[in-house]
Amino acid sequence: MKHRPSATALRVAMRRASHQVLDRPVVFEDPLALAIIGKRRADLVRSGDPREQSGLARSLRAFLAARSRYALDSLEAAAARGVRQYVILGAGLDTSAYRAGLAGLRCFEVDQPETQAWKRKSLTRARIAVPTTLSFVPLDFETQTLADGLRDAGFDAGRPAFFSWLGVVPYLRKESVRATLAMIAALPPGSAVVFDYGIPPSRLALKELLVTAYLARRVAAAGEPWRTFFDPGELAGELRTLGFQSTEDLGPAEINDRYFAGRSDGLSVRRVGHLVKAET
Repeated sequence: MKHRPSATALRVAMRRASHQVLDRPVVFEDPLALAIIGKRRADLVRSGDPREQSGLARSLRAFLAARSRYALDSLEAAAARGVRQYVILGAGLDTSAYRAGLAGLRCFEVDQPETQAWKRKSLTRARIAVPTTLSFVPLDFETQTLADGLRDAGFDAGRPAFFSWLGVVPYLRKESVRATLAMIAALPPGSAVVFDYGIPPSRLALKELLVTAYLARRVAAAGEPWRTFFDPGELAGELRTLGFQSTEDLGPAEINDRYFAGRSDGLSVRRVGHLVKAET
């Protein structure tokens, strides 16, 4: 079998790399973003693809940068209060576990086997060293339990952990999302998860609906359709019911206020994605 990453994982990695080249100041600094996508794609990014300057491309790039920054900020806060386990769910071509600054953290990358195999080849090609504190956990979220996969990789469910779950929830069935959140909520106090989600199309204004429909067609054409949306108020209630003690939900306006205020280049989030942090 010739392994390849998911189409969306590759697109996310390309836009994360584009952010390093095209936007100043960067919201999320990733010194390995260009290396992980390979020389040919990195050269394409550096050449300045004009499509990356469209309003939609800039907004998508801004959202991806903001969600990575939000996860990093939240991870650092968790580590400061003593959390020493870091789990990246649906890791794709994420490079956070390979960068400096994670000393003392036990890291687990969870992803579908095919995408993870492709990533490991990409790491080798880019000469990015895999730290001894990192474990790869091949897992199909729809057919295997996260708890079993992590336990087999050495995860300690008796200690708190931080989970980064970016760009995954919309592609899963709601039952799978709830099961994963329930597993995290059952971990010791101090555990937390950051994830992103989209709100139901029925709640969108016409312009937002048209953009969402366009993006939905693109991911569906790549074989990775969106399956799950959440109403913000209902999601907050579900998280409380599952046992999370505190939650934070950032919509586009809050994301822009936190990460894009005062920029001279006008980079901002204009789409309808939300970022959530839930803590036990």
